[in-house]
Amino acid sequence: MEKKNNFKKLLPFVKPYIGLIILSIFFAILSTFGTIYLPIVIKDVINNALGQNNVFWDNIYPKLLLIIIINIVIALSSWLLGIINSRISFNISRDLRKSTFKYIQNIPLSYLDVHSSGDILSRLIQDVETISDGLLLGLTNLFTGLMTIIGTLIIMLILNVYVALLVVILTPLSLFIANFISKRTYRLFKQQADKKGEQTSLIEEAITNQKVIQAYNYESRLIDNFKIQNEQLRKISLNALFYSSLVNPSTRFINNLIYASVGVLCGLLATKWNQIAIIDVGLISAFLSYASSFGKPFNDLSITITELQNANASLERLFEIYDAEQEEECLNPTLINDDEIENIKIDDVYFSYVPEQHLIEGFSLDVKKGQTIAIVGPTGCGKTTFINLLMRFYVVNKGLISINNIDIRNTTRKDLRKQFGMVLQDTWLFSGTIKDNIRYGKEDASDEEIINACKISHCHSFIMQLENGYDTIIGEEGGSLSQGQKQLLCIARVMLSKPPILILDEATSSIDTRTEIKVQDAFLKLMEGRTTFIVAHRLSTIQKADVILVLKDGHIIEIGNHQTLLKQGGFYKKLYESQFQK
Repeated sequence: MEKKNNFKKLLPFVKPYIGLIILSIFFAILSTFGTIYLPIVIKDVINNALGQNNVFWDNIYPKLLLIIIINIVIALSSWLLGIINSRISFNISRDLRKSTFKYIQNIPLSYLDVHSSGDILSRLIQDVETISDGLLLGLTNLFTGLMTIIGTLIIMLILNVYVALLVVILTPLSLFIANFISKRTYRLFKQQADKKGEQTSLIEEAITNQKVIQAYNYESRLIDNFKIQNEQLRKISLNALFYSSLVNPSTRFINNLIYASVGVLCGLLATKWNQIAIIDVGLISAFLSYASSFGKPFNDLSITITELQNANASLERLFEIYDAEQEEECLNPTLINDDEIENIKIDDVYFSYVPEQHLIEGFSLDVKKGQTIAIVGPTGCGKTTFINLLMRFYVVNKGLISINNIDIRNTTRKDLRKQFGMVLQDTWLFSGTIKDNIRYGKEDASDEEIINACKISHCHSFIMQLENGYDTIIGEEGGSLSQGQKQLLCIARVMLSKPPILILDEATSSIDTRTEIKVQDAFLKLMEGRTTFIVAHRLSTIQKADVILVLKDGHIIEIGNHQTLLKQGGFYKKLYESQFQK
């Protein structure tokens, strides 16, 4: 039932290509008909050329011409069938990748947090490729194989019932063996696909964090880990291949047994038992040909079953992504007026990543337009979690977050996140030109706007020193740029977009002190009239904030401005003195 459901889920991706599938079936029928009809023509040629003085050339020549035509039709049909099936398979694979990639964009971060990017990458690329191979082989062998079996059986029943019955009695042995083995290979192919995902994840992590690995001299241990996973994959793959490889020789043995039995029975019918059946030499040749033709599809189908088992295992892994609930959107969303963000309210919010581990409890805050709110506290107190809730990366368990008195759950995520501009401690740049990376914040920005944003964020000078200036292509994660330069580019991106709400999470942590002072001045200009949230560890960057929230264990334990909190002599003062007092 599980296998059936997996392929049933694939049907929506198959439906757009029904026309091509019908065309594929037509050429499969044409090729099969030619294959089945050819032995009858050859039988007539043999019967017209049995003796030295009994060769009827007038009957043979037309038959020879017909044999040539039939072979041409079979070859042409098989060629077109292969092209059509390849198109169907590759189109479905393309649609699967596109649909899955689109689906991933709407999966909650909670799913991505517990699944490695390497494993998801493996499902999107390797598993879809396996599905494509299984579909291609299935489409090619399934149609022609079933039609060959049915057509050959009908012809044999017409020519001689006894021989046909012998074939029908022995054939189920081949099907039984193929089915018996395939049930056991499915589990192994699933393990193989899972192990490939783990290995891809390890490789992706190793490449991404190569500097850290080398800095901690972890190369040898990482190589050992890879060797272990590689050896595990080898063993699982060998087991899967061993059991799947039993199908073909087993079915071939049965088919050869059928072929020999047909030859013996035809010989007996042609000699001793000629009184109950008329079998001539040409008919024996045809039956032997049909016995071979009848057995070959079972060999092909056994291989196809193995590949479909492999594809089914990959389908299960791929559709596990689809089983993850997508982020729900409001049916009748209310748009936020991004021209005027008057207030942001957090009312008695409760949230935890894991139900039994409480994180934020009873969090309330009322933020007015243009205020700068700084959030400080020890590691794990909920600072980043608060930002995740504000941008609806996660949804509150209880309570309310509203902007302009609109519950953020009653607007679309796209509209909500359009109101925010973020600069994080972890920079994100993609492969492309510097100009394109900055324009990510505003797609229709002109070159003049980009240059002006870079000048304000103090990255124009180092950009102009690069080989191609703003058209310089940088690699993944910023390539050879320093961490400070990458962070300046991310700041320029926000400077360009000019959102109504800013979120600065250690936005200048990788910048030298002199440049930081200049960027802070630029931020002050950008923050004018805008609501700003600053997540900070260095308290020197938040002394001018209107309100400072001191978080501990998910609760606001102190609130006020810098001077007020110092006078209170509480937790904030201890944090401040730990950084500045010698």
